[in-house]
Amino acid sequence: MIDIEKSLQDQFDPNGICFGCGPANTKGLRIKSMVEGDHVVLRYTPAEHHQAFKGAINGGIIGALFDCHCNWTGAFALYKEHPDEEFPSTVTASFEVRLKRPTPYGVELLVKAKPVEIKGNKVTVEAEMYAEGKLTATCTGVFVAVKEGHIAYRRW
Repeated sequence: MIDIEKSLQDQFDPNGICFGCGPANTKGLRIKSMVEGDHVVLRYTPAEHHQAFKGAINGGIIGALFDCHCNWTGAFALYKEHPDEEFPSTVTASFEVRLKRPTPYGVELLVKAKPVEIKGNKVTVEAEMYAEGKLTATCTGVFVAVKEGHIAYRRW
């Protein structure tokens, strides 16, 4: 059962060390993916050291936000398909980020992600990033549930 008042990370991987989404990584981004209706939503305010140049966030940080958030969106989509099974361990198969404009520093970013296709253990996720109501970047990725024997299996 999903608690929509808590992030997916805090529910299913409270000891995770991933740079992007691990709650236990004190030097990481520590994102919080929240279920809101048909989307999984991330609200994140980058730190000063996440800038590429004065006033704009580094593209790699944007990529890390999308990668982890969309991965969690994919895992949640698979869980919704099979709620009687354990929450799946998923990994990134591919993702493409399109930077539409500089993403400003000093404001909260909003990332909205949703699954657009599920085929077996693979989920395609689309996401958009907004800053001050303006679309700054988009992402499409494929995320795959892994089985026992894979390094990421039951990482949560």
